[in-house]
This record gives sequence, C-alpha cells and structure tokens, in this order.
Amino acid sequence: MKLPFPWIALGVGLVLALVMIKTGALQGGSEPGLPLLTWLIMAEFGFFLTAIGAGMATRNMLVQGFSAGLAAAAAGGVLLAGCFLWLGLKLWPGVGA
Repeated sequence: MKLPFPWIALGVGLVLALVMIKTGALQGGSEPGLPLLTWLIMAEFGFFLTAIGAGMATRNMLVQGFSAGLAAAAAGGVLLAGCFLWLGLKLWPGVGA
C-alpha cells in the first residue's frame, strides 16, 4: 500500500506539532524544553512540509477530480501550515508577545 505524499506530510506535520507542544513551545516559561532555534527550525520545516502537501493534494484533485480523501488531506495541510506559521511568529523574539 502506497500512501500519497499529502497524507505523509500531514502525519509528519502532526508529529512535529506534538513534539513542539510537549516540549513547551506554547508555554512562555523561563525554562524551555528545547533551544529556541530548534523550535524555529521545526516550525519552518513543518510549515513548508504541510503547505507543499496541501498544494500537491489540491493539484491532484484538479487533475484527477474531486476526492474526499484528498480534500481532507488538503484541508488538514492548510490548517497545520497556518498553525506552524502562527507558532513560528509567536516564538520569534520581539514579534509574538
């Protein structure tokens, strides 16, 4: 069974989001679980991965016709890409208060 890339991107994005949440990226505590640069790189990688996955799902739907599975993968990818963008901006020093 071969999974299409949009679903793989969505799964890896979810794992990255869980790792970031578990290590305290959303908490403004004084003792971070990971270095700031690591969180920023994870947020950037997650954004690009899920955005590309959503774009590929959308392109495949335009070529092959509507598919509920691809639509779900595209919607999840767009949602996760937006969350990674927001989190990356929130983590950036001086931008997200």
